[in-house]
Amino acid sequence: MAQSVEISPVAASSKRQTKPLPQRILGKTGVRVPVLGYGSAPGGIGMDDDEAISLCHMAIDHGVTFIDTAPGYGRAHLQLGQVMAGRRDEVFLVTKTPADDAADALSILEKGLKDLQTDHVDLVYVHSMGNRDVDRVLASDGALEGLMEARRRGWTRFIGVTAHNAAWRTARVLKEAEIDVVMLAMNIADRYTYNFENEVLPIACEQNVGVAAMKVYGGALDMNYDKPAPSALAAHGPHDHEAALRYALGLPGVSTAVVGVFSEPELEQNVEWARRFSPLDGADSLTAEHVGRQVAADWGPHYGAVE
Repeated sequence: MAQSVEISPVAASSKRQTKPLPQRILGKTGVRVPVLGYGSAPGGIGMDDDEAISLCHMAIDHGVTFIDTAPGYGRAHLQLGQVMAGRRDEVFLVTKTPADDAADALSILEKGLKDLQTDHVDLVYVHSMGNRDVDRVLASDGALEGLMEARRRGWTRFIGVTAHNAAWRTARVLKEAEIDVVMLAMNIADRYTYNFENEVLPIACEQNVGVAAMKVYGGALDMNYDKPAPSALAAHGPHDHEAALRYALGLPGVSTAVVGVFSEPELEQNVEWARRFSPLDGADSLTAEHVGRQVAADWGPHYGAVE
């Protein structure tokens, strides 16, 4: 996720825009989702409940109905529960389980459902495969088996994994397990560090696994969501955030880009960019490549080990 992007004057007029958000099919799920997803970490960690709840309602009103959360995002589950109590059928709701084992995954998800005030989510991931024991996750009593059991119980419709680093682990999951969706950290800079684009994306596309992009602006500066702060890309310099979003949404197989925001103007700016999306080409693509290499050299492996 990323937030606190630089706001241009277009945000002030975005309420007058009527063009709906484009939608794409989320891989083998067959579900149409908006190309922009709402990340709840800023609300859960860095905002009071009323502000976070109001911002989520605004996102749904703007058509940002792919709602991404996790039990580690502070009060996000509890905040979203207040929203889901009246709007559950309007959204594609996603959460995560930071677990290696089946029992832990089921326990975490069960509590999450209570906090979210729903009897099921649409998608649940094993959270952050770069920090997981991939052998345990894939074991017969591992976290993925736990999520499969959750699906049998009706607690989720679809299952998957997220990953910020160590792309080989997610590639192995795709080769050895049947999952529906992956969420990957992909942006103009980290493609030169973690390279999910070449190591994981082709496998996902071949298997028609849905793909959500995250950290499209590099994530929060120092991965700190406790207060509004520049995205890592903004902190690095006056870079073109819209081009960064265009890069992520232009990747093969990507259905949505999940972005966290701290304010209505940030939300509206991202919505406007998503509405007018077109893939990078020509000079724009070359510029993004040049900038990405420079930023990657400065950032280094900021999400953790590459291997």
